[in-house]
Amino acid sequence: MPIHEDEVRATVGQVRRLVAAQCPQWAGLPVTPLPDELEGTDHVLFRIGDELVARMPKIAGAVDQADADARWLPVLAPHLPVRIPVPLHLGAPGAGYPWRWTVVPWVVGGTPPRLGCDDVLLARELAAFARALHRVDPAGGPVKPPGSRGSALRHVDDDVRRVLPRLAEHDDGFDVSAAEAAWDACLAAPDWDRDPVWIHGDLQPGNLITDRGRLAAVIDFGALGVGDPAPDVAPALWTFTGAARDAYREAIGYDDATWRRACGWALAPSLTGIDYYRHTFPRMAEHGRRMVRAVIAELA
Repeated sequence: MPIHEDEVRATVGQVRRLVAAQCPQWAGLPVTPLPDELEGTDHVLFRIGDELVARMPKIAGAVDQADADARWLPVLAPHLPVRIPVPLHLGAPGAGYPWRWTVVPWVVGGTPPRLGCDDVLLARELAAFARALHRVDPAGGPVKPPGSRGSALRHVDDDVRRVLPRLAEHDDGFDVSAAEAAWDACLAAPDWDRDPVWIHGDLQPGNLITDRGRLAAVIDFGALGVGDPAPDVAPALWTFTGAARDAYREAIGYDDATWRRACGWALAPSLTGIDYYRHTFPRMAEHGRRMVRAVIAELA
């Protein structure tokens, strides 16, 4: 089932024709779609042989990522402690497919549990990745626009207020009034008033590749940009539980105001995502419910 009403889904045949026309060195390799459970919200993914992946945007909101990845990931990669998917090819539209696309290396490994991981060492490794990214010179980087992760929380206030009455019509395992109070507490945190930093913006379990339990790569830089580091503090909630949550928060090392904004960046997309993905992507909606409960408990 499509997740979005306006999806444009590349097919195996289209990817084969695009590779043959634009990447003849790989034309003889088999093209196979990744299983549905490995597909994210923005791209359709295809293995090309054993060592490559084609990333094909499936919604208009993701079409800029191919160019952004090709421009910025080679700049960032030398400064980071684990692999990131630096594109090997930036593809042009063709074969009936309308958008630019990329080919990136396949990274062997798995992902942490999607509904929470209590691995203290992994938490520290991910915090080290985030801090290394935040130290890269942000000069010239794409500034996060209002409403995107890394901008001021107030820019998504209308979206949150709009969805709360719809959530009140369902039993999602949390008190909607308590969620609104938690959101108010997040909004009250002071804005980031220091120099902006590079952020990944979406350090959720599905975007982390582990090998033998250790962090091997960070993928999917669709929220990449320069702004408030708070969204990269939010993985304490998105990704970790128990002692690992505390370890991540301690290792990343930001102040209490940034922590409250991080809670806001865990809460806002979770509230809107529960409503948006309720029927089309139940796993994402359930992750949102878990996040809302975690933020309510954190700020109670």
